[in-house]
Amino acid sequence: MQYHKILEKQIQKTLSAQQLNDPAIQRLLQLIDQSYKNYEIDQQLTEHAFLVSEKEYQDILHNQQLQNNIFSQSVKKLKDAIIAHDPQAAAIIEKEDNVLINIIAYLEKQIQKRKETEAELIRAKEQAEDGARAKSDFLSVMSHEIRTPLNAIIGIAHLLLQDQLLPNQLENLKALNISAENLLRLINDILDFGKIEEGKIVLAEKNIHLQQLAENIKTAHQIRSAERGNAFNMIIDNALPKFVLGDEVRIGQILHNLVSNAVKFTRNGVITMQISLQKMQGDEATVYFSVTDTGVGIEKEKQVLIFDRFTQASVDIAREFGGSGLGLAIVKRLVALHNSDIYLNSEIGRGSTFFFTITFKKGKPEIQQQQTIAGVNDLSGIKVLLVEDVEFNIMVAKKMITNWNGVVDVAENGAIAINKMRETNYDIVLMDLQMPVMDGWI
Repeated sequence: MQYHKILEKQIQKTLSAQQLNDPAIQRLLQLIDQSYKNYEIDQQLTEHAFLVSEKEYQDILHNQQLQNNIFSQSVKKLKDAIIAHDPQAAAIIEKEDNVLINIIAYLEKQIQKRKETEAELIRAKEQAEDGARAKSDFLSVMSHEIRTPLNAIIGIAHLLLQDQLLPNQLENLKALNISAENLLRLINDILDFGKIEEGKIVLAEKNIHLQQLAENIKTAHQIRSAERGNAFNMIIDNALPKFVLGDEVRIGQILHNLVSNAVKFTRNGVITMQISLQKMQGDEATVYFSVTDTGVGIEKEKQVLIFDRFTQASVDIAREFGGSGLGLAIVKRLVALHNSDIYLNSEIGRGSTFFFTITFKKGKPEIQQQQTIAGVNDLSGIKVLLVEDVEFNIMVAKKMITNWNGVVDVAENGAIAINKMRETNYDIVLMDLQMPVMDGWI
């Protein structure tokens, strides 16, 4: 029998051939041989396990070193980034051995400062909003206070113009009336611009008869245009839909401002207003608007500036022609509210063309026409309730309505007006908005 090599050596040294043949000794040798072999197997397993553990340990140690290197590089990059942003932070970050703790402490301070800055910005925003509301309230009050005597001036001038006057009196009254209307237009421009900037203008969507709108604008400016020796032409495309849906007041305001400027800057020339169909797609119509004059023109480098608020093309123009410089700024913003833009072609001494396009939905034919009162300025049989607290305005309004054969009843505030309306049926109520006791916002 083949025994373990160590046991084989021991047998050769200590046992004879006779002893090896003894069954008892053979069983003992077999047990010893098995013990040697089991020990050797256990030793091999132990050595293998040790080698495996050593490899795992080395792998873990290597990974740990890699993580430490990455950590160190990250901390260094973070430190370098902070110092590049704020060089003074170096003294704080590097004052002790543990750079990471210093970085965390620095970042905590920066976060706290950011939170404080955000809180300051919120407070500043709230203060700005309060200031904007105060400005809006101030403009509203001041517009009422300015318009109240101004309405009386315009009304009285209008009444006096209907009387028989001497030539010099008529001339003075016309000058007074023009000056008052210019002042009213300036006030309106300032208020409109404030509303636009505050986002308070919401476009209406009602039927607009574009041809009628154009004719109304021509009528409004034709006398002034003729006084300056200008011919006024109007080009209306027959392909236009009869009605489109939009805000007639704002479209009219855009065209009024452009035509007013054309008249103001043109003498002995031609003013042309054009409205034409550019594209029809489904139930939408894209309409082209333009106002052209043969006036003074605008220098190329000044053409962008004239759309800024309170800006004229030059100081000389402001002195010669006047104006607040708000008209074109309002036009640009109103066109922008229609998701469009306004453009300009101009040449010094040869005139200007302002043009833009707006896409409207097609309007529906009006089923019922508004009834008109028979006769011009005739209120015969009409009862009017005038709700007004300013004596001069009451005087002017009563005289106008009486001259038009109307019957006038007066209420000094909204509360009195409600009581009068309960007692009497009125055809028309003319209501002031700002009054004591109860205002006109009903």
